[in-house]
This record gives sequence, structure tokens and C-alpha cells, in this order.
Amino acid sequence: MTDRLAQQFSFLQEADRLKTVLRAGRLTDGSRRENSAEHSWHLALYAMVLADQAPADVDLSRVMRMLILHDLVEIDAGDVPIHAAGGTAHASDAQQAAEEAAAARIFGLLPPDQGAAFRALWDEFEANTTPDAIFAKSLDRVQPVMQNIANDGGSWKEYGVTVDQLDSRVGAKIRRGLPAVWDWVRLRALPLLP
Repeated sequence: MTDRLAQQFSFLQEADRLKTVLRAGRLTDGSRRENSAEHSWHLALYAMVLADQAPADVDLSRVMRMLILHDLVEIDAGDVPIHAAGGTAHASDAQQAAEEAAAARIFGLLPPDQGAAFRALWDEFEANTTPDAIFAKSLDRVQPVMQNIANDGGSWKEYGVTVDQLDSRVGAKIRRGLPAVWDWVRLRALPLLP
């Protein structure tokens, strides 16, 4: 039991480092950049609030666990904004390899049974093929959009994001899991984009 607790607390201490990873987007009040831990917490709240938008076969508890875990790899791999470098840096082979290595290291801090279970949720989120992962990934994409809307275009202005880029890089993923939400959000985003 002592070794198990030592592993669990080692993981929890390491997870605290997510608070130091800054994202491109700002808080809705525009005062500062959001950190990745705040983003994960906010997404769990998004899942609770928008649960009525999820398909009937979505397990909200699994979605929330995915959302809490999904960005832990940024402790090692950093956050790459989806609109940075023309949108290619976010999906690069090098970034994916860095995230895979980070997942192996970070989830490897846990006892093997927990590490495997957490890694499986992370892998499922990344694969984005199950109903739970599709809903979770949609929430992950809509939250930054709402922050940019609240900030009068926020990081979209910094990256020169166009309507076509928003639709292809973000909207397609949101529409997949939250079609009615995307329609509502897109109407509010359009006036802020060239």
C-alpha cells in the first residue's frame, strides 16, 4: 500500500505542473492567458452544463475523466495552439511523438493498473472515434471559441484566423459532437473574423 500511495502522490505532484503551462487563449475577462489546468477544469464544467447536448450513448463520467486527463501531456510537450504556424504545428508528427512520450512518462508514474486505465482514456480521447471521445473533443474545441468571442476575437486576431480556418480546424470537430452548439456559436464568431 505504501508503494502504491507513493506512486499516486508522485503522479499528483507531477500533475500540478499543468498549472504552469500557458495557452494561447486568454481568460474571458482578457486579463491573462489561461493555463492548461484551468482549461481542463473548465472543460469538465462544460461537460456538466452541456450534458443535455450529448447523444444518449455518451457516458458523462467517462467524458469528464477524459477532459481532466487530456492535456496532462502538455507538462512535457507544451501547448501548441491550433492556429499557430498555419495550423500544421498542432498536428505535426513531432508534436504527436512528444505527446506519446509524455503520456508514457506521466501515466507511468501511477501504479500499473491506474496508469493503464488513465492512458486508455487519453488514447481514446486522442483517437476521437467513440461517442464519449467525440463529445469530449467537441467540448475541447468549443471552449476556446467561446473565450475568443468573449475577448472580441482574442487570439484569432493574433493568429490572423479566418472563417474558413475556424470552420476547418475547429468547427468540423465541434459539429461532429455538438452540431446545434456549433451553429449557435458560429453565428457569434462570424462578426469577429475577416
